[in-house]
Amino acid sequence: MKNDERDEHDEHAEYDDRESRMPRFSIIVPSHGVAGRLSQALDSVLAQSFGDFELIPVCDAPDCAAADVAAARAERDARVHPVHSPPSAGLAGARNAGARVATGAYLLFLDGDDVLVPGALAALEARLAETDDVDVLYFEHERVPWWEGEPANPAAPLLAKTPEGAFAPDAAPRLTGVRLPAWSAAYRRAFLTAHDLRFPGGHFTDVAFCGLAAAQATRMGVLRAVLVRHLVRRQGNRLHLPGAHHTELLDQAERVLTRAAELGLSPARRTALFEDLFAAILRTATHPRRLPEGRRAFFRRACALHRRHRPAGFRPPGGRLGVQHRLLAGGSYAAFRALRGANRAATRVLRGLPRPHGLRTRLLYRWHLHRPLDPELVVYCAYWGRGYACNPAAVHAKARELAPRLRAVFLVEPGQEHTMPEGVDHAVIGSRRYWRVLARAKYLVNNANFAEGVVKRPGSVHLQTQHGTPLKTMGVDQSTYPVVAAASGSFTKLLGRVDRWDYNLSANRHSTQVWERAFPGSYEHLEYGYPRNDVYYTATADDVARIRRELGVPEGRTAVLYAPTHRDHRSGFDTGGLDLEAFCEAAGEDVVVLLRAHYFYDRGGRRTSGRVIDVTAHRSSEDVCLAADALVTDYSSIMFDYANLDRPIVVYADDWDVYRETRGVYFDLTAAPPGPVARTPEELARVFRDGSYAGRESAALRAAFRERFCEFDDGRAAERVVRRVLLGEPPEAIPPVTPLAARVPAPAAATLVRS
Repeated sequence: MKNDERDEHDEHAEYDDRESRMPRFSIIVPSHGVAGRLSQALDSVLAQSFGDFELIPVCDAPDCAAADVAAARAERDARVHPVHSPPSAGLAGARNAGARVATGAYLLFLDGDDVLVPGALAALEARLAETDDVDVLYFEHERVPWWEGEPANPAAPLLAKTPEGAFAPDAAPRLTGVRLPAWSAAYRRAFLTAHDLRFPGGHFTDVAFCGLAAAQATRMGVLRAVLVRHLVRRQGNRLHLPGAHHTELLDQAERVLTRAAELGLSPARRTALFEDLFAAILRTATHPRRLPEGRRAFFRRACALHRRHRPAGFRPPGGRLGVQHRLLAGGSYAAFRALRGANRAATRVLRGLPRPHGLRTRLLYRWHLHRPLDPELVVYCAYWGRGYACNPAAVHAKARELAPRLRAVFLVEPGQEHTMPEGVDHAVIGSRRYWRVLARAKYLVNNANFAEGVVKRPGSVHLQTQHGTPLKTMGVDQSTYPVVAAASGSFTKLLGRVDRWDYNLSANRHSTQVWERAFPGSYEHLEYGYPRNDVYYTATADDVARIRRELGVPEGRTAVLYAPTHRDHRSGFDTGGLDLEAFCEAAGEDVVVLLRAHYFYDRGGRRTSGRVIDVTAHRSSEDVCLAADALVTDYSSIMFDYANLDRPIVVYADDWDVYRETRGVYFDLTAAPPGPVARTPEELARVFRDGSYAGRESAALRAAFRERFCEFDDGRAAERVVRRVLLGEPPEAIPPVTPLAARVPAPAAATLVRS
């Protein structure tokens, strides 16, 4: 017989002999790279008062330094049985090599850096007797600093929340195994064999093995005592070093999540497993040095994994981790990458949103939060309290018709009370009543966001109506644009406000996609259209004539609405070098301009002069649009709303390149405009003078634009919202959207000549 065959025969014979007497514990100790400390690990086992065990050191080769240490122990103690595993097999290969020859009823895995505390095996044996040989018995461990510092016991808080005695995994769903290393548990060998549980190759092997073991166990137990001391290396965990090996974490997580889905774990267990795995993934994704390259590829794979395995109804945890979850789920890599810097740079909240201030106010608000919700109270707010406007006002008006039992309170800034229509109840922002209604309301409707201090109560319903279709970047997508990010406030706080949303309105599929990325959250998208745009299909010719008279549009004139958006890189309002009086003169003798500045500048004190009528302060932008025969805008979202009227639109893009670079946009407006694009005052005047603003080419561009962006606006959006959100009707009972071709918008003034 050859020497190699004799050695293999002797090894199997020894295994068969040990198998027949089956020790209680098999303790497997990989030794790669720890030869200098391996003796301490092995001696801590051999010194145990409970002696029914076998010790299996796993060495790189028969003639390595670790093998010499193991051989010296084997010569002195028959319970030591060294085996070999090549370095190329890694930690997983070493542990599997030890497990293949193990004969004990339970397996323990120590690292070569670890030591068993005195009495550990006796305590373990006593606990196993109490729990009647569970599949997995978890215990605590200490992480000991290599030089100085206090030891830590990271397992204690997790194990403290588990039941006494043996228990089924459903009784402790947070015990997923993922947060504990392999050397913090004892595994029943028959259980591992029955499920063919081995350490998968590659890095982060503990994540997969421990997760799979916990997922497939039927009975668990816990020993709330430290049995292992783990020496933290000075050079740190090798898994934390920079390199491409971090992508293997995704492989291990996918392996566990796939198996969990096959096993049909309870929702609570799947959610806990999902959270624990992605806590590890997000630590890697956000660490500045672990992924020197390939960060985008890692993020994309993690995003796909998140979407594929996210449990139904999953709500991200709170705090920074929750923010990361939402950005990952939304696939927003740029925002994810920039979030840390943006959050440090930005410290103020959006436009001075109020918080409860003063001890009395805080106590009052807290007291009202403990009172029952008022099931018939609806609180509305538009543009941070600017008055009765936009989608909230349209929802309120329809709710009075369809749900008259509901009581409504509109929130307004101090000094704006006089702007409220007669018969509409209101509360002044910051007042005692303001905080009381916010605490008690069942329904809260806003087109921006409620104050930072507002609490999302269980059972309350928050509807985010938005206030436009996004061309410019919004939400966390702004984080990569320094000027905008600095002015936007904390993105962490923004996403905390997003977490309050139950429903989010959308006027088109483009918006739905953008909102999901810009405001990642667990809310439900309502593709119902914007309620404020209903009037574009319900208004009559008489309504149009009346509004024009109210605004002071001279009879027989062509009213051109000029509505530019604001510039983040400018302070104050200006027309960007466009002389509106000169435009009127050049465009034609019948042209007048309705000037409507962005609502950020609605208190600028401008006045009407000549052929320019300032309508900035007029309460309703919808009225102004109905009065206009044509629209000139730059990049304002008003173009998407105005397109519902199927009237001419001209884009004045004199600073498009600057705007695109400083603010960021979701698509190239100049490549897919709703009408002619002018870049100079002369070009703008010419398209009106020659009539091309209302010509066939303009109509064709507008038709394509309407097809894309007027998808859900049909005159019944408010009804759909009220029925779904305030009356609780099921989605299948909500009126469907009328096809675009079947809609009839409000007529323009008779003075408009169409080509």
